[in-house]
Amino acid sequence: MSKDTSPRITVITPTHNRRDKVLRAVESVLAQNFTLFEHIVIDDGSTDGTEAALAEVRDPRLIYVGAKWRGANAARNAGIELARAPVVTFLDSDDVYMPHRLERTLARFDDEPALEVLISSYVSLKGERATKCVNRDAVLNPTILERALVAQTIFIAGSAITARRDALLAIGGYDSDITRMQDRELLLRLARRFSARLSEDIDWTKHNSENSISGRRDGYVEAYANLMCKHPHIARSYPHIPPYMISRQIIADILRGRFPQAFAGYMANRSSKALGYSLTQLAHGYVCGRRWRRDLYDEFREKYGARPA
Repeated sequence: MSKDTSPRITVITPTHNRRDKVLRAVESVLAQNFTLFEHIVIDDGSTDGTEAALAEVRDPRLIYVGAKWRGANAARNAGIELARAPVVTFLDSDDVYMPHRLERTLARFDDEPALEVLISSYVSLKGERATKCVNRDAVLNPTILERALVAQTIFIAGSAITARRDALLAIGGYDSDITRMQDRELLLRLARRFSARLSEDIDWTKHNSENSISGRRDGYVEAYANLMCKHPHIARSYPHIPPYMISRQIIADILRGRFPQAFAGYMANRSSKALGYSLTQLAHGYVCGRRWRRDLYDEFREKYGARPA
């Protein structure tokens, strides 16, 4: 009887004009201890020779898909549709897996048949500084998972997420209208149906690229307003959190002497139908939201030993 060599886990990497970085990402996947995987690289119209460079990689587990998609989320969704494995995980093109990532991730799903979503821990690199972003081992039910995502008391990032393919398909994958905070938005929709396991195992490295959308401070308020438009129940269920998040960003800009950015953030808030907070509401929300978030963190620390993100 021939041995089944079908992939048991699919890695999805969207990329656009990051030839050298995506090659590094691919190398980290091909160097895994576990071998029954497929790595789907969805190239969103690169013009820097990415296709030719990946064609030199002679490994049948690497699957290149080139086309012009409507952004990284549409590319990710194309990968989910193409995935042959029942478990899907993600790797941004500027990030790198550690050698044990796939083996230990799949072991979690094998050991827990009811597991639908796994969020791992990682090392974040900014220049010469390395920061360990560690989530303590815990299973969060949908209600607690949503609270943790809203209050930002757990570490999340795209390359930290693994889920069963059926779960991703059930919620419609990534939202193509979201260009920032897309991972939080995806997890908020997953939290409506599923629990999630947090893993303290550091299994990948986040490289903060100079052109990373999430790394830019400009546009945060607009992105947060877009998130609130997609999830209006957050403002109803957690009324102090949106003004807290906005005021925190504005205060940070002021403390860094970024006065034009602070003013632009405030005006973006005022003009948003999902936000529109006055200075008084922002100040009140900051005090109350900070207290609520601290209380939630204390609750998480008592139950799980969690650290605030």
